[in-house]
This record gives sequence, structure tokens and C-alpha cells, in this order.
Amino acid sequence: MLRRQSARESAARTYARALPIVPVRARGLTIEGADGRRYLDCLSGAGTLALGHNHPVVLEAIRKVLDSGAPLHVLDLATPVKDAFTTELFRTLPREFADRARVQFCGPAGTDAVEAAFKLVRTATGRAGMLAFTGAYHGMTAGALEASGGATDVRVARLPYPQDYRCPFGVGGDHGAELAARWTESVLDDSKSGVPQPAGMILEPVQGEGGVIPAPDGWMRRMREITAARSIPLIADEVQTGVGRTGTFWAVEHSGITPDVMVLSKAIGGSLPLAVIVYRDDLDVWQPGAHAGTFRGNQLAMAAGAATLAHVRENGLAERAGTVGAQMLAQLRVLADDFPCVGDVRGRGLMIGVELVHPDAAPDTAGGPRPAAPELAAAVQRECLRRGLIVELGGRHSSVVRLLPPLTISDEQATAVLDRLADAVAAVARGDQGQGAARAPLDDPRDEEGPPGEACGPPGMCPPRTVGAPRDEGVGRWRSP
Repeated sequence: MLRRQSARESAARTYARALPIVPVRARGLTIEGADGRRYLDCLSGAGTLALGHNHPVVLEAIRKVLDSGAPLHVLDLATPVKDAFTTELFRTLPREFADRARVQFCGPAGTDAVEAAFKLVRTATGRAGMLAFTGAYHGMTAGALEASGGATDVRVARLPYPQDYRCPFGVGGDHGAELAARWTESVLDDSKSGVPQPAGMILEPVQGEGGVIPAPDGWMRRMREITAARSIPLIADEVQTGVGRTGTFWAVEHSGITPDVMVLSKAIGGSLPLAVIVYRDDLDVWQPGAHAGTFRGNQLAMAAGAATLAHVRENGLAERAGTVGAQMLAQLRVLADDFPCVGDVRGRGLMIGVELVHPDAAPDTAGGPRPAAPELAAAVQRECLRRGLIVELGGRHSSVVRLLPPLTISDEQATAVLDRLADAVAAVARGDQGQGAARAPLDDPRDEEGPPGEACGPPGMCPPRTVGAPRDEGVGRWRSP
């Protein structure tokens, strides 16, 4: 199958190159390949699987629609399934935002929702330009790419995104964030900046593909103040950060801001394709048919999405993600002390990044970080896979190992993930990649969760009936959070 895929599919394929496995079964955090090996999946469909693979509440919601005889394709017609999804979605939104919100169902991918958001604010304001940030990633369609970090020919003004480790001003911290905010004000207020009044500003509360860089809460509030004072709609791209991943249901809640537009996809579909924008009602100036999409009425995705949103909300999984994520980050930071090739560990909730650097190279600037080491990050990813752990790479040079486990990860599973990652980093640091024994698989993935309704530990969680840690504990240094 892998040979046929290589021969038949586009050269643009990505994950299939770094992860040469053929998944045949999956449950929760676990994927089983066609060769019988099992893996802990910390990619989670690039953050799509808030509840992991094949969660019982998601499967039940899908079966209910299939068994009901309801139509599966309805364009934008009203249905009970859509009404239930919209009601649950509005229930999760920040109250001040939800009270004045409208929702537009878009094409099935997050990039479609980004395009819709741009079109919305351009229509509402009568202006054309957009503001975006260095390191951003908003999708792969033309307009979304214009606002992303790799753009070349654009109608988008690029602004500095604050970060501590590789601060664009070389200072980091609150001072670096303040300089980034002042730069934004200068660009907007200087009549000779070359940037006319824009139609909107788009930002990610945590840059994911950009290297897992959380925006400082104070800076987020400054962006809200700056845009509001100048009548510039603020678009929050919550495609990857939404549905509890960062420790609050929506990542904008950390800073307390109310955006004008929210772009939502990935987890809101409960593993199936679904994308929407939610926006302030006074921006709703579109004429009928001004924006559409053939697959904007995906009933199975709406049912799975409503079940996912409700389960996360009712069981406090966002709060648990914040707690477990903070504990994992604290333990992972030990790696930076033990291994000079680990330059930085950062993240928010269960959106975690470990940046690999050249340990013997001189810093890029005096007192600054060492150069990024994408080849070491790729080696760590390969060693993780050998040990039964699936991780993603990101960042400016693909030098950041990214963890996006499902919100249902148990303490035992978190320990297993940390053990395998630490073991992989140690192997790369020693230069003995491919020499150690690969990790044994987990127990049957069906044992990962008890049957629906079985008494569980933390709300919404069913810990393994058999401990979900590898039989060979690897370095064995981590303790359950």
C-alpha cells in the first residue's frame, strides 16, 4: 500500500512521508497499523480529534443520524441536526460574543472559513487590505496563503508576532510584546507607512504551525484595543486552538477579549469536515448567495461536532487540558536542562512544542538562541515513531517537535508519551538513532476506555482497565502528572 501510494499520489503529500504507517484501527490515543504495531497518536489529525479516535459519544451521534433516515446533504437548509449543532456552538461561545453573533457555514476546511472571514470583513468595511503576523498559518487556499508566513505576492501587511525565545526585537517578555504592539500602532497611524486602512486583522491566539507560540494575554488585549479604536474588525483564527485545546474552551478566553470574527474548524466537526465563521451581527451585510459552499450542510459532521462540543463542555475537558498540559510542559522542560539540543519548551494546554537547536553552534545573536536544527527535529520524530509515538513537526524551519494529544489523554498515557519522547531525544543526542529496541505496543486499544457509562476517574475520562503505558518503560524518568 505504501508503494502504491508513493506511485499514485501527489508529490505534495506530507504526513505520509514522515509517518510511513498504514492505520487500520484506532481508539482514543491509540492507532494500530496494518503490521500490528500500535502507536500513541499525538498528532490527532493535526488537532482535529479533541476526543481522540472513534470516541463512543461521537460514534453514537453519527449512528443516530444514519439510522434516522435523515438527509445527509442539505446545502444550507434548516434541519434538526444543524439546529442542535448551532445551539451547542453558541452555548460554548463567550457570552458577550454569543449574544450578538451570526454563523456562516462554509466549505469543509479551515482555509475555506478563513477565506469567508476575509470576504466578510472586506464586504462590511469596503476596504481590501488585511493585517496578519509573521509566522502565521491560516490555510492553503490563495487568500489564506497570502496571510500566512510563507507568502510572497500579497495584499497583506505583515506585523511582528511576539515571542520570548526568538523575539523579533531581541528582548522577549513584556518589553518585546510592548514593542510589537507599538510597531502595529505605528504602521496604522503613520500616513507614510504604506499600509492603508485595512479591512481586518487576523491572528492566532497560539501560533501552531509557526512553532507553538502562545500570544501573551496582554498583547492580545492591546491588539483588541488598537483594532477597536480604529474600526478594524479583529479575526481570531481558532481552527487549531478551539474546543478546549489550550485550557479554555476558546483560546481568546485566556486574555478575555471579544473578537469580531472567529474562524472555527477541525475539532468542531468531531473528526469530520466542518468549518464555520461566527461574527458580530453588524458585519452581516452580505446579500443572499454572497457566500456559499456545496458541502456546507454536512449533517454527519454537525452531529459529531455537537456531541464533541457538549462532551468537552459537560466534562470539563478544557480545564483538564490546561492542568495536564501544564504538568507535561513542566516535566518536558527538564529535557532542556539535560540535553543542550533542546532549545526551548513552550505551549499552552495540550498544544506543546519542543524546539531543537544545534548544541555546539554559536547563538544567532549575542546572548540569543542557537540556530534551529530541523535535521535533529526530524531525527527525533523518526525515533519517536520507532518507539510507538506519533508527533508532528512545525516552526520556522520545521525544528519544533509538536504534541497535540486528545483532551481525553489519561495520566498514564501522558507519562508514556513523555517517556517515549525523552527516550527519542536522548537517542538523538547520543547519536545512536535506530540502534535501540523499538517500544512494544500498548495493550489492545479497545481496553483504552471502559464501555459507555462505566464509572470513570476524572470527569469525561475512562482510564485504561489495563495501564496504558508501554511494556518497556524506556528511560522511566517521568511520573504521572
